Amino acid sequence: MSENPSPPSALTIAGSDSGGAAGLQADLRTFLTCGVHGLVAVTAVTVQNTLGVHDRTDIPARIVAGQIEAVAADMGVNAAKTGMLASAEIIHAVAAACDKAEIGRDAKVPFVVDPVAASMHGHPLFDEDGLVALRDELLPRATVLTPNLDEVRLLTGMTVTTREQMHQAAVVLHRLGPKYVLVKSGHLVSDPECVDVLFDGSTFVELPGERFATQHTHGAGDTMASALTAGLAKGMSVVEAARYGKWFVSHAVENAYPMGAKVGPVSAFWRLAPEH
Repeated sequence: MSENPSPPSALTIAGSDSGGAAGLQADLRTFLTCGVHGLVAVTAVTVQNTLGVHDRTDIPARIVAGQIEAVAADMGVNAAKTGMLASAEIIHAVAAACDKAEIGRDAKVPFVVDPVAASMHGHPLFDEDGLVALRDELLPRATVLTPNLDEVRLLTGMTVTTREQMHQAAVVLHRLGPKYVLVKSGHLVSDPECVDVLFDGSTFVELPGERFATQHTHGAGDTMASALTAGLAKGMSVVEAARYGKWFVSHAVENAYPMGAKVGPVSAFWRLAPEH
């Protein structure tokens, strides 16, 4: 009996969500349903549910770096992404480990930086030193930077309330070093559509989508970034992978479901085979 071929692999460097809606759980769920083998470097363990983040413990930076180095050296990585990185010390370690594993904008392995700086409930996920390290060390290493509008404000000081301002923010963010910037529009609730903006330094590509009437959007940002990462792992161009991520998350939000007292998760179940 011949061996099955290995699928593409994608690495998530992110925190754990005990509610299973966001963080590395959302990334692994998305990788699986996109046909990509998920690898993990855990940065933090959170105590959270639909009511908020109640506590957390950060993983030692050397262990975070060791996870990246271990899987890259043995199993190989076709694309990687970040989520919550918890502290400046962890960001320094991630940057060094990714350089060693040839992960980055000018390296062999494409690198998606999802600059998760606050929870969906507004709880800060690292301090000012962490924000500076994120801006100075990871943004210049990013193949694609995928901020939502709150993260745009934290990284640039810009408050975005229109699509035109999304374009302006993409230009400002691109100057910080990423190869591509994808500004996500989920928080632009005044817009009847949900149009994300991709910018490569010279050309804008708009990614239109329907805005669904649901409050259950927990994990949407993680899901889009991880679907984009899965696309890159499968050999897509950045533009193709961004469209793929938009397509995936649109279906995930459309099929979101209630769970717990507040904001429920977006769904990956729509991609599962029907029961027989």
